[in-house]
Amino acid sequence: MRKGPRTVIIKKTPEQIEKMAAAGDILVRTLELVERKLRPGVTTKELDTAAEKFIRSQGATPAFKGYRGFPGSLCTSPNSMVVHGIPGAYAVRKGDILSVDCGIILDGWVADAARTFAVGPISQNARKLLDVTKASLLAAVEQCRVGNRLGDVSHSVQSVVEADGLSIVRSLVGHGIGRDMHEDPQIPNYGTPGKGVKLEEGMVFAVEPMVTTGRHGVRLGEDHWSIYSQDGSLAAHFEFTIAITADGPQVLTPWHESAS
Repeated sequence: MRKGPRTVIIKKTPEQIEKMAAAGDILVRTLELVERKLRPGVTTKELDTAAEKFIRSQGATPAFKGYRGFPGSLCTSPNSMVVHGIPGAYAVRKGDILSVDCGIILDGWVADAARTFAVGPISQNARKLLDVTKASLLAAVEQCRVGNRLGDVSHSVQSVVEADGLSIVRSLVGHGIGRDMHEDPQIPNYGTPGKGVKLEEGMVFAVEPMVTTGRHGVRLGEDHWSIYSQDGSLAAHFEFTIAITADGPQVLTPWHESAS
């Protein structure tokens, strides 16, 4: 029987993790800028332009722009769009939710994070979606410890989401990260505790729950980038870049407590 490609996880030194944290600091401030500018009537292209200007002003580079041909510095995904939305003419409306994913390259090191924002007051259903998705990511952080297994991380997301009757998008995953935006391993948001790769000091992961209020199926948009919930249900996306350290998980892209 032929074996599949071997998973090779590139571990980082504490010094390299600090370089990723510096990229993460710019990323966090970029998302805070987006949040300040997010109001009814603003277009996703306007948000993208402001974000790129800020990123470059910090001596960093947008990791997404030009990646496999992607035209934006942000992925901006409203309502039933899960991920990979191309910034454009869409003007956000009161009551929308908008997932914003951002990648930063600084001195050759990458950070990746996402938040889903509320545009003014939102429905109870949407608020539950945001709260549960964020809680599932925080639960995953707690499992990012030396000696745990990758399945512990994945299962922690799944257990929080499904306990509240929401659905994990199963066809999209998180990933390792470092000098490249996408490194081994793939990190599903569902799994079996105690299974998978053993976590070791120096591993760095982009963990990113993607959750819907309906079923887990998705469809590809006509632009061949944007991915929507197949049933049209609302979707949310939260993501951290997390380092496994001897002292426990280190979130390299931390939000402030007021984050949506």
